[in-house]
Amino acid sequence: MPNSPLLLVVVDTNVLFEGLTKQGGASGLIVNAWLAGLMLACVSNALAYEYSDVLSRKLSKVRWINLQPLLGELLSISQYTNIYFSWRPTSPDAGDDLVIDCAMNANAILVTSNIRDFQRAKESLGLRVLTPVQFVNLLTLGEK
Repeated sequence: MPNSPLLLVVVDTNVLFEGLTKQGGASGLIVNAWLAGLMLACVSNALAYEYSDVLSRKLSKVRWINLQPLLGELLSISQYTNIYFSWRPTSPDAGDDLVIDCAMNANAILVTSNIRDFQRAKESLGLRVLTPVQFVNLLTLGEK
């Protein structure tokens, strides 16, 4: 994709978690694309906090300590997004509303393994929601 604009993406926590903890798969490719600068991840302060909170709670202490520098690197190459407007409540899971707010304020694609909780935002707000496999196809093949 030389000379083409980077895709703006909000990576849901479930995709980041899987990408950092499982070998192979679409989520791992997304984390690699993020690190390689093949996309521009958009992150709000609330989403960055959620990443850290979920990883620190779900991983063993040793694994969390080992992954903290990688999370820091991902966040350092992200575009921080100010939340000027909120669309809450939009999702059945209130925790997902912060992800919707980030994606809408950044005008970004939301990549999640949990399509169901974002269906209402997709339909009512026009939010573009893709699974990790759909996003990898878009990134590599230009599929829509």
